[in-house]
Amino acid sequence: MKKGGFLALSLAVATVLLIVIGCVWPVEAAKPFIIQKTVLTSSSTPEEAVQNLGQDIKAHDLQKAYDSFANKAQFTEQEFELDLTGYTTNLRTYATLDHFNVWPLHASADEADVKLELDWATVVGTATDTRDLQVVRNGDHWNVNWPFTKQPTVPPQVIPVNYLRWDVIYRGSDDDWGAQDVDAPSVRIVDMHPVQRADGVLVMGELLNDDVVPAYVSVSATLQAKNKSAIATEGSFDMISHVLLPKQVTPFLIQFPDAQLSEVESINMKPFAILVPASADPVIEIDNQKFNPAPNASLTGQLVNQSGQVVNVAHVIGTLYDKTGQLVWVADQYVDSALLPQTPVAFNIPIPEDVAKSVSTERTVVATFSFGGAL
Repeated sequence: MKKGGFLALSLAVATVLLIVIGCVWPVEAAKPFIIQKTVLTSSSTPEEAVQNLGQDIKAHDLQKAYDSFANKAQFTEQEFELDLTGYTTNLRTYATLDHFNVWPLHASADEADVKLELDWATVVGTATDTRDLQVVRNGDHWNVNWPFTKQPTVPPQVIPVNYLRWDVIYRGSDDDWGAQDVDAPSVRIVDMHPVQRADGVLVMGELLNDDVVPAYVSVSATLQAKNKSAIATEGSFDMISHVLLPKQVTPFLIQFPDAQLSEVESINMKPFAILVPASADPVIEIDNQKFNPAPNASLTGQLVNQSGQVVNVAHVIGTLYDKTGQLVWVADQYVDSALLPQTPVAFNIPIPEDVAKSVSTERTVVATFSFGGAL
């Protein structure tokens, strides 16, 4: 195999290993069982009661949080913890609460509605969980009714397995194949569009696996100045679906912080690919996909895992086009809960307001990771 192939294979392995290590063996600062010192206020108002709850969760003092609930008789402390972090291993299982926000919505003499936004720090960025809380008066203080969500039950069933699969046999050190080996898949960039944003230059586009075999792909870009010197080189990293089956297309987004498009003369794009074993399972169906225009523009829908295996992490990447079919935006979201078989999970990807005005159509792809392998 060529040196480039070994480099790409190393990157592929490293990507999977980093996700596994980040989820299974997080650094000490990210472990959720570390107790932080917090200064709590009284619970003499609904907002103070919710603030105290947020502090307890941030400090991972879940017993204290559970004991403060007005409706704790409806579920156990363990069920409360699983409701927060997930019943099945997912991004939030090993996350820590980075910060939280509280918004009062409505209040009467004995009841109040308060919104609590929990922003979790995960291995791939921030995951936001918003809860609408009912707070009730109990004498001279207030207690939260926690909106407990019971885990969906997957009924016993038989799911037929009928999907394509590709295995790869490489030449071993003792094999007498001469110079023969398996060629890298053929991939090509079918669209590329640079834009200037407030935080720098974005290069977005689409990459096609033009071959009949699966490929692990990535894209790098080099901005070149008018004097032909290189301004910067960046890669797509996780803003791409890395494993492409034959004839599949993935969007990509490459970020150049603080760069100015006016200083760029040309952009040198470099896709690369290596042959990898892959399968068309698990099948993730996207239901009720919808672009919601401004205000609060977003791309929403539901993911339904049609396979019989659990998907621990799902990465949704949305591609938005204008009425002429030109690419105008690429946005993504990591779903922070596991995808159980046949159980819908919602996604909501925010879209910048200025971009939303140009959107006419959209397309969504889903990359998945399971502790049994990756897609």
